[in-house]
Formats: sequence, structure tokens, C-alpha cells
Amino acid sequence: MAYWLMKSEPDGYSIDDLERDQREPWDGIRNYQARNFMRDEMKVGDQAFFYHSSCPEPGVVGLMSIVSEPYDDPTQFDPEAKYYDPKSTPDKPRWQLVDVQFEQKFERTISLAELKMNPKL
Repeated sequence: MAYWLMKSEPDGYSIDDLERDQREPWDGIRNYQARNFMRDEMKVGDQAFFYHSSCPEPGVVGLMSIVSEPYDDPTQFDPEAKYYDPKSTPDKPRWQLVDVQFEQKFERTISLAELKMNPKL
């Protein structure tokens, strides 16, 4: 089993949203390196730390698990979607996603500064 760090802005999709939904496709990834990790290395059963970014207190706020094999991100094909990619086609998709499942919300945020100070966390 591997451990991953997956980030989202809390005003876009938060740990509270995942707790409510329980399972969600981790869509909208438009970074090739992140896509490659999801496509090539993430496995069902891996764990991921949920990291809130671009907020007053960025940091790890919870734990989720990877619960699907990678598959094509449908938002890339939808012209109405926020993450539409006109260069991507169903015959040659560019973007992948995995489904994640809520596991735990932490009692407090583990800040980036704290993570850097404690490499064994």
C-alpha cells in the first residue's frame, strides 16, 4: 500500500464535502505529473492524505482511500464543464481520475510548517 497527498481548495471541495458524499471521483486534475501518478501508480487500497490548499490554514485535514482503478475524467469532454479540454477526445483522452472514499476527518489541521518540522509524520 502506498500513501499519497491529494489537495483541494476547501471552497471548491472540502473534507466535509467528502465526508457527506463518502465517495467521489477526484476530477479536474490538469497537471501531467499528477495525472501520471494517478494513472500509473495509484492502486485500489492506497491511502491518501486530504490537503486543503489556498486557504487561511493550509494543511492535512483528513484521510481517504483510493477505491477505483484510473479511468477517463469525463469533465475533459464536456464543453460546459469547468475542466473541459478541447484538445482531448474520447479516442485520445488526456486526463485520468480515480475515485476516493472518505476514511477520517482529523480533529485539527496538520499544517505544512508542522509537516516540514516532523518528517516522520
